[in-house]
Amino acid sequence: MASIARCLRAARPSTLSRLAQTPLTRSNWQPASLRAFSASPIRDIRKYTKDHEWIDLSADKTSGVIGISEFAAEELGDVVYVELPEEGKEVNAGDAIGAVESVKSAADINAPIACKVTAINLTLEEKPGTINKVPEDDSHGGGWIARVQVGEQGAKDFEALMTPEEYKTFTGSEHA
Repeated sequence: MASIARCLRAARPSTLSRLAQTPLTRSNWQPASLRAFSASPIRDIRKYTKDHEWIDLSADKTSGVIGISEFAAEELGDVVYVELPEEGKEVNAGDAIGAVESVKSAADINAPIACKVTAINLTLEEKPGTINKVPEDDSHGGGWIARVQVGEQGAKDFEALMTPEEYKTFTGSEHA
């Protein structure tokens, strides 16, 4: 991207020289009372299962996003098909909500907590390889599986899952 000065020179060389010759004057302009604005995003809380699913739970613990871990995506290899859950389906922790098939193997996707599926990632039907590229991304183009609504039981189930540090230790021991 070109700088403003370079753009001015390219458009009209005389403009820059006139700007340089203009004396600087102080104005009496004062900014209106400055308002400090600071916002820290409400961070989702991510936890993992021993079956390599993850869930990002909102700070108020009423909604979340489910996907498979980066470790699982690497172990599966190139994903060629993703079976997505049904929207509106209510599941308990450990229930199968979908499946992933790769060139190496196939695996069920289990619900990490009790929840109700509110949205699914339709991108994965057309581009299942997205899971390999960005498995733990819950943005629009990411490899997430489902968005869910969470109740009391789901919030309790969430507490029993592994933190990112515990999961890293867990996957490290699986390689050993």
